[in-house]
Amino acid sequence: MRVDQFDFELPEELIAQHPLEERTSSRLMTLNKRTGEIGHHRFQDLLDYLQPGDALILNDTRVLPARLFGVKSDTGAKIEFLLLKELEPSVWEVLVRPGKKLRPGAEVTFGDGLLTAEVLDTTEEGGRIVRFSYEGLFYEILDQLGQMPLPPYITAQLDDKERYQTVFSKHRGSAAAPTAGLHFTEEFLQQIADKGVRIGFVTLHVGLGTFRPVAAETIDEHKMHAEWYDLPQETADLISEVKAQGHRVIAVGTTACRTLETVGRGEWKAASGWTDIFIYPGVTFRVVDALITNFHLPKSSLVMLVSALAGREQVLHAYEEAVRAGYRFFSFGDAMFIY
Repeated sequence: MRVDQFDFELPEELIAQHPLEERTSSRLMTLNKRTGEIGHHRFQDLLDYLQPGDALILNDTRVLPARLFGVKSDTGAKIEFLLLKELEPSVWEVLVRPGKKLRPGAEVTFGDGLLTAEVLDTTEEGGRIVRFSYEGLFYEILDQLGQMPLPPYITAQLDDKERYQTVFSKHRGSAAAPTAGLHFTEEFLQQIADKGVRIGFVTLHVGLGTFRPVAAETIDEHKMHAEWYDLPQETADLISEVKAQGHRVIAVGTTACRTLETVGRGEWKAASGWTDIFIYPGVTFRVVDALITNFHLPKSSLVMLVSALAGREQVLHAYEEAVRAGYRFFSFGDAMFIY
């Protein structure tokens, strides 16, 4: 299957630049995966589509303020780091800009010396492996110096860092937010629980590869980026019970979905590790029955994932309707419920 079969026209003005003041005030499109029926709602109306006994699974990863601005120690040249993943204590894989002259042995300082980094090696993708030096606690320094790593299509500044965190974020490690979860408030989650919906959590640390269009011409040529996940025993038990009782497992976001489909190909027990699972039309879902997600980038692996759940033609038709109706797209955009 060709990647350009997942392309669509997206007016630039529909790319949401700011989060809405009220998280649950976003719009919600519903898509019945069996009939193709489309509905238009407010996000609060999701409650009407959830049933007692359903399991709602959320990704409780927390975004790192992973963008750092510093200077090359010997020349004073400005350098930007984007932290990708911690390889061992104080050693990170990072993206750098500009990176051509940042060779192994180079040193970069941040915050007038509050944090320094020595370049150890380069990666195949053009990134760097660096070792940080500092006094105190690394994550406290990062909170002080770092900025949120907003996707490149969001050019507006974010005044409140917490608006790029879900209200249930817990385990830090992501380079990007699991954006479907940004629509929820603590009060709305309580309303969901009060209805008899059971809530569980997984952790998947979101990488920047999530946002990138697929560069290959055909799907089978694309290699997915790997992301670290954790499924606790409590959530494994919950899903096992819900499935045994004939109720639905509803993933909040493609990251929760990928985690569940990774683990769900074996026995239901606690698991953690790296997943590069690629879900596209033709792949069978073994765990997830329904999905809450935002509207995604053309030709992205995320559009392919939702097309695997609801069918390519139905998803692209729904996206055409979303454009026509003026839905907001991407991280700070509106939501879709595929059921």
